[in-house]
Amino acid sequence: MKKYSNEHEWAQVEGDEAIIGLSVYAVEQLGDITFLELPEIGRDVSKDESVAFIESVKAASDIYSPLSGEVIAVNEALNDTPELLNEDATNTWVFKLKLCDANEANSLMDETAYLEYIATL
Repeated sequence: MKKYSNEHEWAQVEGDEAIIGLSVYAVEQLGDITFLELPEIGRDVSKDESVAFIESVKAASDIYSPLSGEVIAVNEALNDTPELLNEDATNTWVFKLKLCDANEANSLMDETAYLEYIATL
């Protein structure tokens, strides 16, 4: 099950690892994505820390880590085709983390709470 941050990233926790991506809402707000700077593998990140950078025809924005841990993989396909996020944000991951504390995911919103949150924006 995906959980969501206030900064519009999703996390899917599997044991002590998490797959991280951008919400459909975030991608829709950005418009056509033209560039993505991925985090470095091996980098230790804290919850809510800026870890990547994204540019679109409308805006440029940081991508924040919704959880703390070590970056263990990045979606290399996004280097050449960042628009994959526009095509399927729900299933296109950006990076993976080895979590410091899997319980930290309890602080994120479930899909229902996230939909209620974005309705207020």
